[in-house]
Amino acid sequence: MPRLADAREFVDDLAAFVTASPSSYHAVRESARRLREAGFSELREEDDWQVEPGARVFVVRDGSIIAAAVPTGADSTTALTIFGAHTDSPSLKLKPKPSTSAAGFSQVGVEVYGGALLNSFLDRDLALAGRIVLAGGTVRLVRTGAYLRVPQLAIHLDRQVNSEGLKLDPQRHLQPITGLATDEHDVLADLAALAEDPVTGEAAPVDPANIAGYDIVTADTQTPAVIGAREELFASGRLDNLLSTHAGVRAMIEAEPTDRIAVFVANDHEEVGSATRSGAAGPFLEDVLVRLHLALGGDDATRRRAFASSLLVSSDVGHSVHPNYAERHDPANLPVAGGGPILKINANQRYATDGRGAAAWAAACAAAGVTSQEFVSNNAMPCGSTIGPITATRLGFLTVDVGVPILSMHSLREMTAVTDPHDLFLAAKSLLTETAIRSAC
Repeated sequence: MPRLADAREFVDDLAAFVTASPSSYHAVRESARRLREAGFSELREEDDWQVEPGARVFVVRDGSIIAAAVPTGADSTTALTIFGAHTDSPSLKLKPKPSTSAAGFSQVGVEVYGGALLNSFLDRDLALAGRIVLAGGTVRLVRTGAYLRVPQLAIHLDRQVNSEGLKLDPQRHLQPITGLATDEHDVLADLAALAEDPVTGEAAPVDPANIAGYDIVTADTQTPAVIGAREELFASGRLDNLLSTHAGVRAMIEAEPTDRIAVFVANDHEEVGSATRSGAAGPFLEDVLVRLHLALGGDDATRRRAFASSLLVSSDVGHSVHPNYAERHDPANLPVAGGGPILKINANQRYATDGRGAAAWAAACAAAGVTSQEFVSNNAMPCGSTIGPITATRLGFLTVDVGVPILSMHSLREMTAVTDPHDLFLAAKSLLTETAIRSAC
């Protein structure tokens, strides 16, 4: 079946993307690399921008990236179609003064980043990854191999764990071990020796004494894999939300917009509320879109006209029905793995979908030949949120929340069906290319 073969090839590429992206900064570097190879040019925020119809450009701010493809007939009143995602995932994040020791073991101090399933970090071979910043502001990216582990207490020392449940104190029980205690243990020195150029990835070691700051998180070292009796499932770390980031990058590269500006945005810090300079609650997307319209000869009035006709599709993973906990889901709306992307709906606007947005998404899926499912929470199980409502509130775009159903959300290793990421990509590509969504907007 050609469609299944295409999906398998697509998740192989998703696996490569995840492997290259152990932190939000690495995800941005990998996204930028792919965009550059496809002919996109980088714009620096501190430079003057010359953007003309036909331009394909991208902008980076910390762990976030925005790409835009401007059709040849565009002007300052041209509306936008935006596909949005996020680059971060729940993790353990390195604290200041990180190198510690206890009971003969070297350890590092960490704090919990986002709503992690804490037990999933136990007994896993973890890497450290992220960025270090030198005195003077120079940035380097770093990643280790299997560097640390959080060992679970043996059942002989916790006889009630299976009957009473595992209880983890994040301060006492989640501090990883890096080896046997030695006087030479210095995690920052180890990271300094592994520093890389943030664009090329070439080795660029630095003096650890010159490190002035850092943003370092843990990442799973297990390779993403196609699994199952018939190889229908895909297991990987950071599917939330590199799955959508990867789909958005691929869609931007392959889409051919005709009468709307196609935009892809992947924000950092969604897992901790988005209220940062590079998060969805910050000014990054607005800054870039305002400057693009100014470069196209617009002013405040034409920009507002363009925004009024624009559409944002916020893509983040959602919950597949869990076969062992089916009662936790809404009984009439049961999205299943392998059933296609989901339309996410919430009466309290934790998801931004409304009737007009739903119609626009349906048009994109129909044009792509993709089946979509609906997701709504069990009333007793409040849902999370996404960049969708935040961006809609900031910029006033018609917004719809979508995603792919997965299991084990916020675990160190999550799982989806092989076919669903590819179907999300097809819908995203259709969305950024087709004019069929105009009537719904």
